[in-house]
Parts: sequence; C-alpha cells; structure tokens
Amino acid sequence: MIILKIIKTLRVVSGFMYLEIENLSVQLGEFHLKDINLTIKEGEYLILIGPTGSGKSVLLETIIGFYAPDKGNIKLKGRNLNDIPPEERGIGIVYQDNTLFPNMNVYDNIAYGAKKKFSSEQIEKKIAEIAETMRIKHILHRNVTTLSGGEAQRTALARALIVEPKIILMDEPFSALDISTQAKLTSLIKEIGMKYKTTFLHVTHNFNDIWSLANRVGVMKDGKIHQLDTSINVFSRPENNFVADFVGVQNIFEGKIIEISLETAKIELNNKVIITSSDISYLSKISNENEDTEDFKDINKNTNRKDVNKSKVLIAIRPENIIFSNAKFESSAKNQLKGKISEILESGPTSLVNVDVDGCIFKGLLTKSSAEILEVKKGKEIYISFKSLNVSVIDKYGSFNSDIKKE
Repeated sequence: MIILKIIKTLRVVSGFMYLEIENLSVQLGEFHLKDINLTIKEGEYLILIGPTGSGKSVLLETIIGFYAPDKGNIKLKGRNLNDIPPEERGIGIVYQDNTLFPNMNVYDNIAYGAKKKFSSEQIEKKIAEIAETMRIKHILHRNVTTLSGGEAQRTALARALIVEPKIILMDEPFSALDISTQAKLTSLIKEIGMKYKTTFLHVTHNFNDIWSLANRVGVMKDGKIHQLDTSINVFSRPENNFVADFVGVQNIFEGKIIEISLETAKIELNNKVIITSSDISYLSKISNENEDTEDFKDINKNTNRKDVNKSKVLIAIRPENIIFSNAKFESSAKNQLKGKISEILESGPTSLVNVDVDGCIFKGLLTKSSAEILEVKKGKEIYISFKSLNVSVIDKYGSFNSDIKKE
C-alpha cells in the first residue's frame, strides 16, 4: 500500500532515539529556551503542556528550523539539523489555524508540498489513499473556505503526511474546534498513529488530549522542561510544586518527614497533622540513596521506622482521591482526618469542598448527589480519608523554589 510506503521511514529501531535535543538554548528578545534536553522514540506520541508563554511553540519552531539555536543540537535519526533549512528537515507541522491556501481547493492544498518531491501520477495515487485514510475523499473538489473546522484540520494533516515527514509537530491543532469535532479528530489521530507508527510532538492546553493520545508528557514553564514522564507519573507523582499545581493536584502541603521505613513515610504538616505516604517511587529512591547507611541497614533487618532528620518535602494529593464521610469508618485508607468545611465551590456536576484540618485546607471533589446525601454545608464537621498510596512525596521542593527566586 502507498500509505505504508509513505510511513515506511517511520519504523521503530530498537534502542534508537529518533529525535534528540541536546542542551538547546534559544533567545528571542527577553524570552529564551534554557538547556532543553529531550528525546523521542520513533512511533512515540509526546505531548507538551504548560502555561501560555512557557516556550512550547518556540521549541516546535526551533525543531522545524524557523529559529536558530544559540546553543545545543537538534538531531533526527542521528543527523544534526542545526544548519539544515526547514524544507529539507523532513518535518511536518500542523497549526491551530491550519494555514491552508484560500485560493486552492482541498486537492491542490494537499498536493502543494508534494509537487517538489513526486510526479503528478504519484501525487494522485498518494492523495487518493491519504484522503481515504483522513476521511476527506468526498471534499477533495471543494474550496477550503467552505470547510468546517474539522475538515480543514484533516486537510492540513493530510498535507503534512503526504510529503513523508519523519516526524509531525502539532501546535494546538484542536483548540479552535468544538468538543464533538475535537473528539472525532483525536480518535482519528490516534488511529493514524497506531496504524502507521507516525511520530508526533504535540503542544496542547487540553488535558483530554494527553489521556487520549500521549505515551509521555512534558511540562514546561519559563523556557524549561520541569518534568518529562508518562502521563500517569506526571499527574500522580509530580516532581515539583509547579508541576503539581499545573496538573490540578490542588492539595499541596509543605511538611517534614518524621519517620520512614521501606514501606511508609510519616510526614508532619503544620506541626499538628500527620500524613502517611506509601509513595513507592520516593521510598525506593530514598532506600537506594541510603542503602549503605546504618539506619537503612536496620530497616532491612526489622522494618522499624527511623528518623530521617526531619527532611523538608512537599506532599501532593489529588482532590478526586479524597473520600468524605459524616463519621469515622473502618477502611484500608491509612489517613483519616476530621475537619470543618470552610468553602464549597460548585462547578457543573461536581462540587469542590474545602475542609480545614488544623489550619491545613484539603480540597476534595463530590458529585451533586453525594453532596446532598452528606448534607455538606459551610461550617459542618466532616471526616476525610485517603489512601497512603495516593500521597505523592515531592522531594525537589528546595531546588525548585530556589530556581523561582533566581528568575
């Protein structure tokens, strides 16, 4: 099949990093990317998120060649692209506004970039197959000014695919579309990525794109990547307080570790509230870093908890992991706390309920029906509980806040 031939150069080579970005820095006026390091495997779908102005689009446009790096290297399949012009890099890009030529029909828009690479006969065959894959065969004759948002974006993606790119960059491609069209296009992109092993680097503000498409996600702020990991780890085990706040953890507390074992850590908040965490990633890391110390040798022998010099950390608990009850109850959750409702914020079908526990404000989500059953109201005493496995320990607290102060 022709479409398979188009994507043939996009096959996975075991252990080989397809796109490599090494110590990349770019200065544009007062803004600059700072020592970006990023690798993408062939066939991977990587999404970048972050606040407006964090440098996500600048990074994409530097990769494709619109900006020249001041420092560092961009490599694709081992080839350094720094001095290669954009049209010779083998990279496609799809923007939010799709940038189609208004004086051409759909067929001619798709064919435009391919004319430099293929014969008319080849283009005709390629367009026929791509149009079938993108489900736009029936609109090839139409002028692009008559297209819906979804049709226009599928046309833009077909135009990017036909030139056989080694990687496709996506800059908020769905943000101007309605929710229904976004869902359909997301499903189509997922189908294309899985079927043809296309490599994508996608910038978005929509977290739904992450759960639907991403193998990994990077979180950017102020020209830096602050965490790059699987979607689950970024959302459940954020590495610093900025990432935790940005991905909606909401419950972020400063505390100190007062006891630790191979299985649990006890963290004291506000000199009163004690939280138990079974964050396996953190405990494994601490164990590996201290495996030769006497404290952890003792722990390996008898699993007794040991003091760890009251190390300062942050803990993070997602609001959906908090359970509410009107009375204390038997549960596997190691954390059960009594507090007073300080605020109720309604948003659509859910309510965000703030509970004051000795000066620490915990935020949890309740459906409208659950809120009615519990008779939640401001000033009411209520119990909250959450599993120790859902308490993430963030140990980069000091270094991250030092960076903020410097900037």
